[in-house]
Amino acid sequence: MTTRTVEASENAAGLERQGIATAKRIVVKVGSSSLTSIKGGISEKSLTHLVDALAAKRNAGTEIILVSSGAIAAGLAPLGLAKRPKDLATQQAAASVGQGLLMARYTQAFNAHGVTVSQVLLTADDLMRRTQHTNAFRALDRLLNLGVVPVVNENDTVATHEIRFGDNDRLAALVAHLVRADALVLLSDVDAVYDGPPSQGARRIPLVRGPQDLEDVTIGKAGKAGVGTGGMMTKVEAASIAAGSGIHALVTSTANAAAALAGEDVGTWFAVNGNRKPVRLLWLAHLATVQGRLVLDDGAVRAVRDRHRSLLPAGISEIGGEFEAGDPVEMVALDGSIVARGLVNYSSEELPRMLGRTTQELGQSLGRGYDREVVHVDDLVLLRGPRSSKLGA
Repeated sequence: MTTRTVEASENAAGLERQGIATAKRIVVKVGSSSLTSIKGGISEKSLTHLVDALAAKRNAGTEIILVSSGAIAAGLAPLGLAKRPKDLATQQAAASVGQGLLMARYTQAFNAHGVTVSQVLLTADDLMRRTQHTNAFRALDRLLNLGVVPVVNENDTVATHEIRFGDNDRLAALVAHLVRADALVLLSDVDAVYDGPPSQGARRIPLVRGPQDLEDVTIGKAGKAGVGTGGMMTKVEAASIAAGSGIHALVTSTANAAAALAGEDVGTWFAVNGNRKPVRLLWLAHLATVQGRLVLDDGAVRAVRDRHRSLLPAGISEIGGEFEAGDPVEMVALDGSIVARGLVNYSSEELPRMLGRTTQELGQSLGRGYDREVVHVDDLVLLRGPRSSKLGA
């Protein structure tokens, strides 16, 4: 790419940044390390600084959805815990205590600006099933129409490992799609994505046009605070998910919140490089825990990948792993390269006797219900990736 092309691209991104200043609907995510510490629980100063910026934006006419981490971290001190617990039960207990404390602080801080907040707790299941994510959208949309700032968090008190987002950065990316936001702003204690360790003189990366811009960049994991789960890696992944699906994204620090919402040149801007996709397919592509593997013959690969058809039993040569009907599975070519992910209509116990047979034959020999696709085209997402892992082999 020439210098002139890069400059033109950065200028265009600058204009996009300025669009945040007039955006109608923005999702803002803040991390645990920006709001809490193990010793002091919730930081009143940090929370108030953030709320001041968000409330000013809301009172200027922009709809704000706040995705806030911090429930587990806020519950550590009251429970006398010295560090973030590793076992799920204690995490759930800390979240149960901390969520109420966190919402009480948000309610008080936003009330000072005449802004009402609400609590919305979600699990991955709420965004993967059509009825539930439709209900979630209606609830959030109505709250926004009423002038409320929804404070969204993962429902850590009841979520299991199997249905967790893993971190609130990915949750924020999916919520941005769910509510059809104009932009996603990801806030932490680091002011931007850098091309190396900031402590070693690395430079800020002001613009990411696509994955190729980060190929040679080492991205950091969770920081030293000990209260978060993500780090810069998950923020880059979430911003990339958003940008690749039609939503502008910005990664910066909580200290820069007001400047970011004003469209100033702070942080790292992720330029849109794809079209919007159904939120359920985003979950399937980026968040779903794969339970099994289906090996496709060459004809099935062409049908699924090139002609966008459903996967039929006749095109499957092998299966791996243990799964139930409705579970996410990976579809791979004979050479092991990943083709797609999808929600399978049959269990791993049912499928072996169906392989290589037509749906008409299966319907006649096994009865009604066995003449369906193994993975319907509406329940699969195409991928371009490395060779598959040997799941269940």
